[in-house]
Amino acid sequence: MVELLAPAGNIESLDAAIGEGADAVYLGLKSFNARMRTTNFAWNQFEAAVDSLHKLNKKIYVTVNTVCEERETERLYRFLSYLNQIRPDGIIVQDFAVLRLAQEFFPDLEIHASTQMNVASSSGVKLLQASGVKRVVLARELGLEEITKIKNETGSELEIFIHGALCVSESGLCLFSSFLGGKSANRGMCAQACRRYYTAEVPGGIKQGYYFSPCDLQLIDYIPDLIEAGVDSFKIEGRMKSAEYVGSVVAAYRYVIDHYKEDRKGAIATGKRILSSDFARSKTTYWYGFKNLDEGVENTAQKILNPEQAGGTGIYLGKIDKTKPAPKELVEALRNSLNNSSEAIKVQMALLKGGSYEPDPGDSIRLHKQDDSGRVSHKIRSVEIDENTGKRWIDIPSGFKQGDEVYLLQIKSTSKRYQRVLPHDIGKYRKQPKDELLPILDLTEVRDKELNYFPDGIYVQVSSIADIFAVQGLNPVRVIVEYNHETIYDILNNKTVLPFSKKQIFISLDPFCSEFQEEVLKTHLEQLIEKGFCTFVVNNVAHLQMLKKQNVNLMAGPYLYTFNRWAASWLENNNVSSFIMPYENSRRNLEATFEQNVRSRVLVPVFAYPSLFRMRFKLPQDYDFTYFEDKEGTVFKVNSTVDGSFVMPEEPFCITDKVNFITSSGFKKLLIDFSKTKVSRSQIKAIVSSLAKGQPLQGVSHFNWKDGFYSQKQIDEYKAANERAAMSAAAKSTGKQRSGRKYHK
Repeated sequence: MVELLAPAGNIESLDAAIGEGADAVYLGLKSFNARMRTTNFAWNQFEAAVDSLHKLNKKIYVTVNTVCEERETERLYRFLSYLNQIRPDGIIVQDFAVLRLAQEFFPDLEIHASTQMNVASSSGVKLLQASGVKRVVLARELGLEEITKIKNETGSELEIFIHGALCVSESGLCLFSSFLGGKSANRGMCAQACRRYYTAEVPGGIKQGYYFSPCDLQLIDYIPDLIEAGVDSFKIEGRMKSAEYVGSVVAAYRYVIDHYKEDRKGAIATGKRILSSDFARSKTTYWYGFKNLDEGVENTAQKILNPEQAGGTGIYLGKIDKTKPAPKELVEALRNSLNNSSEAIKVQMALLKGGSYEPDPGDSIRLHKQDDSGRVSHKIRSVEIDENTGKRWIDIPSGFKQGDEVYLLQIKSTSKRYQRVLPHDIGKYRKQPKDELLPILDLTEVRDKELNYFPDGIYVQVSSIADIFAVQGLNPVRVIVEYNHETIYDILNNKTVLPFSKKQIFISLDPFCSEFQEEVLKTHLEQLIEKGFCTFVVNNVAHLQMLKKQNVNLMAGPYLYTFNRWAASWLENNNVSSFIMPYENSRRNLEATFEQNVRSRVLVPVFAYPSLFRMRFKLPQDYDFTYFEDKEGTVFKVNSTVDGSFVMPEEPFCITDKVNFITSSGFKKLLIDFSKTKVSRSQIKAIVSSLAKGQPLQGVSHFNWKDGFYSQKQIDEYKAANERAAMSAAAKSTGKQRSGRKYHK
């Protein structure tokens, strides 16, 4: 029987999920999960949830689905040790470090590969099966035929998303939020750049819209087919959604799963009626319904993108027309009910204008600031009707003002009271992670002649045959050529005599590898090896499986994330001998991960236009623009091709002025990456000058190189340190003045 798996972002959602018939829930704790902005469970709540759900014969899975920096690995080890004691039914992981640590120390933990691991083919599933992974959560960019084939080829437990929010970028490959300020989607800090309002340069002027905000997934029509295909678990997205949302969605899919055999059409119709109270974004079946890859690439965008959707959330209730302070009675009532005066005070009353529905107490709404700087969900607690005008004032969070928009998410009539899953007294649940020491791990020292294929010097990556010739002025020791429709056709058909030997050319494989693409890629790899190409940059676990029996050199690309040595060690155990630093990485973390004796294994990007969104489809024809900008005026560019669509920054990531420091630290292989962009002579000249003189280029970004990932804790510590320093300086200054006055006496 297929499993219905529901999100539990908080205790109320847990109750709703189980109350409506979910077979299992997934939740996050206070760290290492991809929804750091939701409530998440405390240690004792989680322990009580595991105990209670097991008594109900239900399952519980824990998300450990973020990448981990080297300095966090000891905390990760302690966290896994804690989970090993509590024994949830599985942990959902992204970082290869978790696979490596589980293999070594926690073999009883059941591992599920997160959708963030970007697995979309049978080869990827097979490699993870061999590493002890019990279940794979497939990438969301797949259709029914691909999923069916993966199940038939592997027999693995498969989990798929069936309902909820989508990412416009391919699973696990979004760098946009991280590029904007270190809030990495791979760290659970996504700032939802895809939901933002952008201004585009189009022929004849400018055009504005929510160009990359996707609709929500809804696969209720396909549930019978997916059950027949052998999918093991149906997953509902929504750890940041309300309990009412979770309950209604679980109820709808529960009904279809239980009744489709007796009346398929009627069961689906009933399920859709239950879902009618979901006032979130408009719905899409995404990649389902296409006969082949080409059809999907050409037509998917029309199914998921609507630039006119204001962030794509809810039924429009209007704009805020007026605001006024909340009455003292409401503030007092909130203070008593919430037992939190600071939260209670953050409320005001608002009058809406322009909508067609008048919200009531208990309705859930979402507020959007008109400058797109913030969105907040809120449950209405009070409605005040003006006796003279009949107008309705509702309570809203403070910080919103006239002109901000309001949307309806959920109406009170759909709310239910559910039996509590956790016991009222959870005092007996007291386990927490212990202060255990992480065992020492050393990466494999470089053996004699092992890295002959990987000399010190400048490496250049390009996306076209023409640019192979254009980059000769940089005198690269090796050229990395991106595998795409243009380059593979030219190389396999000997269309051009290249200026570098086959041993000097590395082939970089695309980080998204779907089941539809896999057979063609296997054939192409065999042909490339026969022609004499012997080094491949692998960016997906499927590539490791395809090439593991070949006598070739494997370099882990920037999308096989190596933010710590345990992840690098897992890749080493899968025949990888060298690594390209992930674009998101920082200098501090790079040096912490790779000690001096293994730094010759690492290629460090010093110039790149990193793909911020990677989309498995061509953009609609009416997206007739290349450049667009956000509300801060930051410019980006988009490239739509048969290989997919790519959004890149107009300003490149560049640390060419830091090269002397980097090489003196032992990293003597440097990458200049022109992927997805056309090489120009002026650009090459500027880069050569910067490398030679150590001078920074203008109009560039350092990405996370200096400051690392965003961390509120680090920011608070930094502010506190500055305040202490300022106080100390002020005290010294005052002391000197007093001392001076005393001296003059």
